[in-house]
Amino acid sequence: MTLLVTGGTGFVMSVLARTWLERDPTARVVILDRAGLDAMAERYFAPVRDRLGVITADICDPAEWQAALDMYDITHVVHGATVTPISRGSAAEARLQPEAEDPARIIDVNFMGSVRILEWARTHKGLKRFVYVSSGSVYRHHGPDWSGEPLPEDGYVAPLTLYGISKFAAEMVVNRYADLFGLSAVSVRLASVYGPMDRATGSRNFRHVPNRVAHMALTGEVIRPNSLEPVGDYVHSADVADAIMALLSAERLHYRHYNIGSGETATIGDVINWASERSPGLQVEISPVETANIIQDVALKDGMWGAYDIARIVRDTAWRPRPARQAFHDYMDWIKDNEMQGEERQ
Repeated sequence: MTLLVTGGTGFVMSVLARTWLERDPTARVVILDRAGLDAMAERYFAPVRDRLGVITADICDPAEWQAALDMYDITHVVHGATVTPISRGSAAEARLQPEAEDPARIIDVNFMGSVRILEWARTHKGLKRFVYVSSGSVYRHHGPDWSGEPLPEDGYVAPLTLYGISKFAAEMVVNRYADLFGLSAVSVRLASVYGPMDRATGSRNFRHVPNRVAHMALTGEVIRPNSLEPVGDYVHSADVADAIMALLSAERLHYRHYNIGSGETATIGDVINWASERSPGLQVEISPVETANIIQDVALKDGMWGAYDIARIVRDTAWRPRPARQAFHDYMDWIKDNEMQGEERQ
């Protein structure tokens, strides 16, 4: 079986690609990405590099990639190519963020790029399943009646950013192509992902709290949050990869949209406590926003910022996320064994 992963040199998609290859020694992966493999990705894929093909091309320009892609017998597609700008704060501050620097590029890649790969997929007769990687950014800030209940897939969709708008629009197009052309296609909405291969790239400039806490703890940096109370549904990238794999292989799926998260919230205080268990002597100083190095809004505790309801994927597959504390400790171990050793070799 051959899996096409668009955006496969980036964060979550690279973890998915390697997971696919490790599960089956006869399987292959084709990555379609504007960026090639950087040094970190080359090291990461080294054990399975002989079964990995990389097409370096812009998803928005099929003339660059269609002929090369047609040479492979693609059986499954995970479309994760995206531009992920993060714009927060006032309008004036937002103008300093990537969303305001090139808004048309966000729409081109996230929406029209999805149309381009769907156009290819609808004529590919051997395709068994298409998974579109969406985001919790399609949801509004607050969830079910602002009650703190886990956020379901139905309702509460009100994206605030161009990123969220483009992701939701692409979801709707995926649904329509599925209806028109008989594709077995679903969308997954990811909560706040961290874990192996989480790094800044040309299309993603943001790291979630567990990533930053883990690195600060391992390098002995003083962690200065503005509060210990803010929450998030933080899910490990390997758990996300396993969830997508489960959806790719499921005999039957009953829904078009699936949340992927831990299904519960953790506070910044929780994450810091987990880090201190692996880094004794970790220093923490609650600081004003002006001097804090981890800044989160204490008012955002539900909706897209709270727990995600994962009942759908739990019903339709055997996937379950790891306990949050265990997943975070596993990530700290991975950083020590891979990122830090990689830096020593350079």
